Formats: sequence, C-alpha cells, structure tokens
Amino acid sequence: MEPGNKTQFPEFLLLGLSEGPELQPLIFGLFLSMYLITVFGNLLIILAVSSDSHLHTPMYFFLSNLSFVDICLTSTTIPKMLQSTQTQRKVITYEGCIVQVYFYLLFAGLDDLLLTVMAYDRYVAICHPLHYTVIMSPWLCGLLVLLSWVLSSMYSLLQNLEIHHFFCEITWLIQLACSDPFLNNMVVSFGSVILGGVPLAGILYSYSKIVSSICGISSAQGQYKAFSTCASHLSVVSLFYCSALGVYLSFTATHSSHTSAIVSVMYTVATPMLNPFIYSLRNKDIKRALKRFFGMETFRKDPFTSG
Repeated sequence: MEPGNKTQFPEFLLLGLSEGPELQPLIFGLFLSMYLITVFGNLLIILAVSSDSHLHTPMYFFLSNLSFVDICLTSTTIPKMLQSTQTQRKVITYEGCIVQVYFYLLFAGLDDLLLTVMAYDRYVAICHPLHYTVIMSPWLCGLLVLLSWVLSSMYSLLQNLEIHHFFCEITWLIQLACSDPFLNNMVVSFGSVILGGVPLAGILYSYSKIVSSICGISSAQGQYKAFSTCASHLSVVSLFYCSALGVYLSFTATHSSHTSAIVSVMYTVATPMLNPFIYSLRNKDIKRALKRFFGMETFRKDPFTSG
C-alpha cells in the first residue's frame, strides 16, 4: 500500500450538517422527530401485517421486511448523530466507523434488493394472476428474502482524519484512507453497479412487462385497478433511486462534503420515513388492519384492493 494508507487513526471527526452552535438544537429536534416518525410508522406497518391473517400474503410479507430494514437503516446513523449533536463530541472510533459502514451498506443494499423482489411480485400478480399463488409460494418468498440478506451481507463485507458527513459514508472514507483512491473508487463503483444496477434493471424489466400487460386490458377500470396495485411500490422505488443517485452525483460533481451530506439526509432518513405514508395512505387493507388492531373497526376484506 501507499505510505498514506499506513497512518493509523484512533477516531474520526464527524463535522455534521452545520457547525453553528445556534443551529444544533434545531438539528437535534428535527432529526429526533424524523427518527421517531420513521420507527413508529414502520412499526405500525409490521404490526398491521403480523396481526391480521388477511395480510399474510407475499406482497405484505415483503412490505413488512422492507419496514424492518428501513428501521435498521436509520438506526445505523441517526442515533449516533443525535448523540454527537447533543454532547458536542462529534467523533467516532475507527472500529465504530467500520461497523457503521458495514451495517449502513447492508441495510441500504437490502432496501434495494427487497424493492426488486417486490417488483417481481407485482409482475407475477399482474402478468400471471392465475399462477400467482403457485409461483409466489411461502418457500420462494422466504428464499428471496434470505438471498437478499446473503447478497447484501457479502457486498458489505467487500466494502469494508476527518469525515465531512453526519455519518461514516464509504466515498468519504476512501478519500481519507487512500493517497490514490482510484482503484478503491473503481471497486466501489463496480459493487454499486452490481448491487444497484442489476436490481434496477430487474425492476425496469418487471415494469415493462407490467405496462405491456396493463395496456392489453380492454376496460379503463381494469387498467386502473391493475396499475393501483403497484402505484405505491413505484413511488417508493422512484424516491429510493432518485435520492440514492443524488448522493453520489452530488459527491462526484462537487466533491462538497456539505452538499453530499444534505443529499444523504434524503437517502437515509427521509425515504424510510415516507415509505409507511406512501403505502398506508393508498392502501385500504393496511388502514383497515390498523383500525382493527386498535379496536376502531371490524375488518372486512376488499379482495380488489392492494398496495
């Protein structure tokens, strides 16, 4: 390795979103609120799915897993940020930073893969409705989730001073760790293409088939019902990929730590926070299950309503 790679750093400095002391209470309150909303909203999705037998279907099984992963993703970064903001000790140990990077990449990759699996589920439901229950068997659903965990774990393992971010982020670690980061950046880019590009290609392929199938439906009402089953998922996919792309484009274009950190907020905090709202506001089954869970309504299943 280059001499620059041999320097030992006992800890990293996390500068955060702003160094102004007058903004620290506002930042702390804002992110604490967003974190609590994220955890509470996603927990409600998990409770609704687990407590209602009508929602024990592949689509809701994947949705509950996505909610769990979203909670874990925000929990890898926000609690540490809140602690740093509150105590004004904005440092993280070398070991702590490596652990944070590992779990951040693990859960971000899981988000990506689960969205791909959910796209495949919608593809089977719309394009092969008569064979849906046979194809999307409990065994296959469990296998797809397990495979997502394995692939994301392997990617995270492969990717494992002063950090100009509010958490340890892989592109900034490379800039600090390597005197010539070109090779390391190539490895990260290749991994991003594999874990990001391949799932995105799968999602695009699934939706190309879905659109083709919907266009073949003769009635406008039938087209609307078919599209409504995947509208929520499509919204979450768009939000996830646009924010993720914004993180790395902002870093590549400006190399500005402040700009990249702000865009990262959208990726790591805002997206998991908005997912429960996107799914619950458009989904009568989820809303009825939650009302039934809290004793507000007697549940009656609408067989034509999906996410």
